Amino acid sequence: MLVGTPRERVEPEEDQMDVSEAVARRVSIRAFRPDPVAGETVADILVRAAQAPSGGNLQPWRVYALAGEPLAEFKALVAANPFGEEPEYDVYPPNLWEPFRTRRFQNGEDLYATIGIPREDRPARLRQLAKNGEFFGAPVGLFFCLDRKLGPPQWADLGMYMQNVMLLAVERGLDTCPQEYWARYPKTVAAFLGTPDDHMVFAGMALGYRDPERPINALKARRDSFELWGELRGFD
Repeated sequence: MLVGTPRERVEPEEDQMDVSEAVARRVSIRAFRPDPVAGETVADILVRAAQAPSGGNLQPWRVYALAGEPLAEFKALVAANPFGEEPEYDVYPPNLWEPFRTRRFQNGEDLYATIGIPREDRPARLRQLAKNGEFFGAPVGLFFCLDRKLGPPQWADLGMYMQNVMLLAVERGLDTCPQEYWARYPKTVAAFLGTPDDHMVFAGMALGYRDPERPINALKARRDSFELWGELRGFD
């Protein structure tokens, strides 16, 4: 587990990325270059991300970062078990309803369209899905865990921590892909990392430098207009 201390805070330079730009630039990248990321950089991002809020300051996150030989060993274990295990939890509710069903369907269609895989080519789609197990070629794989006895509020806190990680990565010129895919490998991940028995695998994340030549990285997921999900009341 990487640890570190944050750098001294410095005043932002004129050309430094602001938060709005980082939010706009963050996308889920599914094809990375193999260029390594320094451990010091990864540790700094993880430590800074811990400024995320958490109810009662519980700080429920437990984080593991893999690179180099440990990452290669882990990926080999996953490749030997392509069908996964009993999931840690259901990533999506069964029988999704609207508008969630359409949003998920459209996102899948948009994703596979970037790499020319038609809906009827199920083997090709499964091969693309399996690239999650390789962290899409990223040189760093992150895992986010928390105590099983914690509840949905702490899951939300962990999500805010992960968002901080992703935005801080963008600030450093890095990219990420959050992966609930790893809920399918709870035993493999727990055994490899040596996590406490009372901790669950919540999600993983690929971290590295995007390959700008790969068409799949051109995907920017659609967002519904504000009018469909938001309201402003009492404003002039």
